[in-house]
Formats: sequence, structure tokens, C-alpha cells
Amino acid sequence: MPGSRLLPALCALGMALAGCQGADAGGLTRLPVPPPPALEGTRPVLWVSLAAHLGSAPLLLGSAGGDLALVDASGAHWRAARLQLRWLRQPLAEPLQIHRNVLGPYASFEAAEQVALAWRALGVAAEVAHPREWEVWAPVDALPLPDEPHRVVQQQLDSQRVLQLYIGSGWRTLEGPVQITAPAGLRYGDGVFAGPFRLQADAYGSWTLVEQVPLERYLHGVVPHEIGAGSPAAALAAQAVLARTWALRNQHRFALDGYHLCSDTQCQVYSDPRQAGSAVRQAIAATSGRVLVEAGEPIHAVYHASNGGVNADEDEAWPLPELSYLEPSLDLMGAAPAGVALPLDSSTEVAQLLARRSGVVGAAHPLFRWQRQFDQASLRRGLGERASALGEPLQPLVLERGPSGRVVRLAIVGPAGRVVLERDAIRRTYRQLPSTLFVLQATAPGVWRVEGGGFGHGAGLSQAGAIDLAARGWTLEQILNRYYPSAQLALIEALAPIP
Repeated sequence: MPGSRLLPALCALGMALAGCQGADAGGLTRLPVPPPPALEGTRPVLWVSLAAHLGSAPLLLGSAGGDLALVDASGAHWRAARLQLRWLRQPLAEPLQIHRNVLGPYASFEAAEQVALAWRALGVAAEVAHPREWEVWAPVDALPLPDEPHRVVQQQLDSQRVLQLYIGSGWRTLEGPVQITAPAGLRYGDGVFAGPFRLQADAYGSWTLVEQVPLERYLHGVVPHEIGAGSPAAALAAQAVLARTWALRNQHRFALDGYHLCSDTQCQVYSDPRQAGSAVRQAIAATSGRVLVEAGEPIHAVYHASNGGVNADEDEAWPLPELSYLEPSLDLMGAAPAGVALPLDSSTEVAQLLARRSGVVGAAHPLFRWQRQFDQASLRRGLGERASALGEPLQPLVLERGPSGRVVRLAIVGPAGRVVLERDAIRRTYRQLPSTLFVLQATAPGVWRVEGGGFGHGAGLSQAGAIDLAARGWTLEQILNRYYPSAQLALIEALAPIP
């Protein structure tokens, strides 16, 4: 598409306001992208990214059998068992000006979304973006929020990436988006996916490979990879309900880029659905269309690998408003031992909990208890460029714990200052930490032993706990009620419309 027609044509497709704002004046906050369709009905179809930020390297797509069929936006079509694709830079007839305010980066979508909501409450057309990390974008004339990391981005785009297909006699330029069907499945990565598929441009000038996958089939690619195909039936059923609920609740996660969800740990891990064995398929079928709701809406159905013996409040993981179904609680069989009661305010109380294994739900998980070490090299490595301004030596200091005993504010202190990490930014900065449920003990000058428990943020269902309880004979309803006590099971058709 010639550059002189690119901007008005894109904005005419029903783009988000922030993307086309200022278009008549020659400026954009981002490249506009059509939003994905809303999920409707009892059998919604998700648009899931199998690969994002494409465009730097060639792409080879192969069929699991028979030919792939490709149709571009002009209606031109081709068939082949293998599609060889590449991207080339094509000059624009007229440069595009990009101007935006950027807040962030943030450790998670949840943190970025809360900032975007606060900005929108002031009348700003704020959007959550994920160019590589989570950010919040808005028009350049918007006043930034106080105390949020802020910068202004100004770009002039002189070219665009165009997609080309090798057709035997040479390369043919395609007009996006491109539709691909695979009657026997598309081989991608280590799996085979049924599709249909789209190759489409994103808001950053790169491209995304998207699968259009019905929700129930999507669960076949999520449940075994999230909780393990060998889990007991009630645990598999609980995971199916939660994965279904989470997908519906988070359908707006990548709206800026024209699809609903990704396929990695920034969403739910989605891989080859064929790997779902009979037990997984039975669990999904037995819970078909069932979701967890509160006030007619899907709950924030977060889950994690192991809570280490205590469930977290949502505010210990992300700066979220109060959610009645995510409350801190000890995950024990029977009464709590002496000296262990919520809130776990001190390192001493947390250490007493970490000293226990017997009577704690989910204790078989390999990271139920763990040890790590902080030394000067690891403290600096985690902070990166921020470490140079602090001087030497560095020291970790717990500033605040949440009601479950998890560290919610951790300072890295040096002679010349400190860096304070909050909530999910702690594990994002120090990725060697399986959780924020830990205590510190100095073992030598400049060295600390980190003793902790659990794997993940700790809010919602503990997968290790669900497996343990299911093996003890607990039902689906009992497991979900334990980890989301005020939520109710309902069918998709009972949901209120999701904005």
C-alpha cells in the first residue's frame, strides 16, 4: 500500500482512538491496527499469537499433510506444502510521524493496566502496549501521571515492512493481512496447530502469526502444559475451568496488536493441542463452558505452581483493587501450628512457616522449599545499569511484607542511594527467585542466603495444592471453593457482556 494512502486507510478500518489521534496533523501515537473481534456466544474463537515481532528473519511454514492455502487481502491465493516468506523494507511515499507519551516499563500486564486505568480516569486515551516489555502509551500532549517512569517517544517512519511469498519464479509482494488454512494442520515450532491462521501487522511495525482457535480447543493446548497431563481428574478439571475463565477475562490483553492472547508465560502457556491425552480431554469436556464468576463477570482467575503453604492476597502480587475471592490464607490440613497465624508480619514468622512440611498442602512440589544466594555480583546483575549509581557494597533490605508474609517492597541499598522494587518487579529483577515468600540471612560479608517457599506469585489456585487435594479425594467444587471462596461456577451464556 503506497505510503500516501497508508494512514487514512488504516484509520478507516476502525482503529483505536489513540492510534489515529492527530492523524490529520501528520502524527500518530502508534501504527493503527484493527482490534480483534469480541468474544461472543457459547463457542467463542480466540485469536492467539503463536509468534510475535516477526519481520527480521525469513519465515518457513510447513504443512502436516497436504497443501497450505494462502490468501492475501487483495484476494490473490496460492497453495503449497511449504510457504517461504520474508519481509522487505519498502519506502513510504510520505514519512509518518509518531509522537507519544510512554509510562513504564512494568513487570506485568496487570501493573500496566492499573496505570492505564488511572490515566483514562483523567480523560487520557491510554493503551497498554507490549513492544518488548509492558508499557502504557498515550498522546504526546497528555500530562504524565505523577511518580510513574515517563518518557516521550518521537519517531519518523520512512519505510514499512512488506511481506513477500516465494512462488517459484521469484518473490511476490502480499497485501496484509494474510489468511492461511491448513487442512491437516500447520507445523510450527515443536507442534502442529489446526488454525485457521493470520499473518498481520502489529503496532510496532513488525508482524504476528495468529491462530484463530475455538476456546475449547485452546484449552487442549493449555491444560496439560500448565498443570501436567498426569494430574488427578479433579485437578485437571479445576485447571480447565480456570484456563477458560482466564482467557475470557483477559481477551483485551493484546488488543493494541489485533489479537487476544499470546502463547507464552505472559498469558497462559499454549502449545500443541494434540498432546492433550484422554484424561485432559475428559476434564475439559466434563467442564465444558463452565467458568468462575462473581457478579456475572469472569473472575481474575490467576493461578500458580506452588504457594509454599500460604495463599497470597492479590495486592501482594500486583497493584490491583480488592478482590474478595483472592484472600490470604494458610494452605494447611488442620489447625495452624503455634506461632504461625496471619498476617505473617515478620521474618521470624515466615521462617517458622518455611520450617514446616508436614500438614502443608502441596508439599510434594520440587520448589515447595528452596534456597538461593545473593552476593554482590548477583545483586548488581539484577539491577543492571541502575546499580552503578548506588556505589559499593550493596545490601538487600526487606521494607514491607504482605499479609501472607511475601515481600512486597525490597530495597537494594548502597552508600549512594537505593532502588526499591515492589511486588512483581522483585521477581522480574531477580529471576533466580522462585517466589517472594522468603527470608534473608547474612552468611558472610556481602553474601546472603535466601530461604523461601513456593513457585509463582501465590495468588489463587496452587497447582501443587490442587493436585494434592484431588489425590485426597477432593472434588472440583471443593478445590475451587478453597482457593476462590466467594466465586461461583456458571456457564458462559450466563456471563454479562464483557466490555
